[in-house]
This record gives sequence, structure tokens and C-alpha cells, in this order.
Amino acid sequence: MGKFSRILCLLGAVLASISMGVSAKVVLLLELDWSSQKVLTHVVGELMQSKGIEVDYVSFAADGQWYQLVYGHADVQIEVWQGSMAAQFDKLVKNGKIIDGGTHQALTREGWWYPDYVEALCPGLPDWTALKACSALFSDDEESQGIYISGPWVKPDRARIRALGLDFRVREIPTGDELWQVFVRLFEKKKVFVIFNWTPNWVETLYKGKFVEFPEYSEACEFEPAWGVNKKYLWDCGNPKDGWLKKATSKYLAGKSLCALDIVRSFSLSNQEIALAAALIDIDHLSVEQAAKQWLDVHSERLEQWHGHASCN
Repeated sequence: MGKFSRILCLLGAVLASISMGVSAKVVLLLELDWSSQKVLTHVVGELMQSKGIEVDYVSFAADGQWYQLVYGHADVQIEVWQGSMAAQFDKLVKNGKIIDGGTHQALTREGWWYPDYVEALCPGLPDWTALKACSALFSDDEESQGIYISGPWVKPDRARIRALGLDFRVREIPTGDELWQVFVRLFEKKKVFVIFNWTPNWVETLYKGKFVEFPEYSEACEFEPAWGVNKKYLWDCGNPKDGWLKKATSKYLAGKSLCALDIVRSFSLSNQEIALAAALIDIDHLSVEQAAKQWLDVHSERLEQWHGHASCN
């Protein structure tokens, strides 16, 4: 290789390393597959950009979030739900693979939900044992086995059905948007159905219903077969009723921007604030970007709380 060629190669390597260093400072915000999370991710992005932090959005399904955070392909996940994500989150935090970014004020619940009008047809609800006698009501008329309508997120519902001896099968809807379309269609036709739902969201303000009350959640339900009503199988319980809602960050975020980390830690929301984020998309049909800007306008008095940090000056 000639001297001139070596100089060109060296120059190229230097430029490449500079480029990599710059791109490495971009904070990568993880956008998942439900409405409030999408909106609030963009809200956090707006807060960071207002302080001169360069951000980019990366979109994945929820079951891929941990890989992205562990390996630095994403830096922030703004809604980590205890009911469906605690096991992976706790394990990765304990092992130093990701960082606990703090807890929202909101209390959460995830689980099986049915409309109020179903109670007259299935006496005993919301107690879960009523489903043993009424499973055929929740069928699709092709067979007597009841159907539980779930979303695209990883959950132990098949294990719960087995452990509690329910004559149900799971029908998974591929996206959150489609799940709500199914929900609204069935409700408006007064169909008998049981579906995955969660709070906080906008549903409870428009549609009356209840969560099925399974045996109380205990961590032992996940790991000790001898615990609970079934001594052979795990998951003979429901999800936590007043679960936490946390934020997760990559272990690389602090090295990119302490201001960004402080914004995430201070961004703690109530049930109503999170429900509004979902409603702006699911009810008002705004785009994610429009919803984020409108949400920020409604909560403009809190801006100083979220980015008034010494690290952001």
C-alpha cells in the first residue's frame, strides 16, 4: 500500500470514529405498541430536544424491548408495567443490564375484563369461579369453549387457564389498535366477551365493566407450584391490582446525557395523565406527534419540574 493510500485510510478511520462518536450521543427513545406509551415517548423526546439533546425514535414490539435496552439499541422505555413486565425488568436491573429509571405516580392493573351487562348472564362475576359455569357464553358459536381475547403482549394467560381449570382458549389480536377495534365492536353489539384490558387508559371513562377477580397475586404464584389453589401448576392467581409503572433506561444513557437521565427520572405521571395520552390517539384520532404536542400544552405548567435540572443548564 502506498504512502498516500495509507494516509487516506487513516483519515477515513478518523472521520468514521468521529461520526460514530457523534451518533453515539443521540438518545434513542423506544416506541412500543400501545398508544399512551407512544405519545409519552414523544413527549419525553420533545422535553429533551428543548434542552438541545439530539433524539431518535426506534420502534419495536414490546417483547423485543429488553434486547434493545440491554445492548444500547434503545436508551429509554417510558412505561414498564408490573403486571406483564416485572419478571424481566427486575432480573435485568438486578444483574446490572439496565437501569431503573424511577416509578410513576400511577397505579396499574392488567387483566381479564368484561362489560357490566355480562353479569346478568353469568351470575357470580366478577369472581373467577363463575367462569367455570359460564364458559360457553364466551364462545364463538363454533364450539362451546370460551374465548379470552388477548393482545400482542407476552402474558401467562394460557398458564393461568390451565392452573385454574378454565374451559377457555386464548385468541391473540396482533396489535393494540386492532384490540380496541374488536373491543368497541363487541361492546356496541352487546356481545358477551372477556378481553385483556388495563388501567390507566381511557376505557373506564366510556365503557362500564370490571376486571375478573382471580386469586390474589403473590410472587410465589410465579415460582412455587405448591402455592395457591393448584398444587401442581404455576400462575393460579391474577395480576397485581395496584401494580407499579416504572421507566427503564439503558446503562449507556448517563454517559450520553445526564440531563436526559434527569428528565426521565423526574417524569412521573398520574393515572389521569397517562389516560389522556391514550385518549388523544384512540378517541381523538390525533397522530402520535400531534398528541404529544397537545399533551404538553395541557401540562405546560409542569415543564420546569421535568427539565429544570442543574444538569440541563
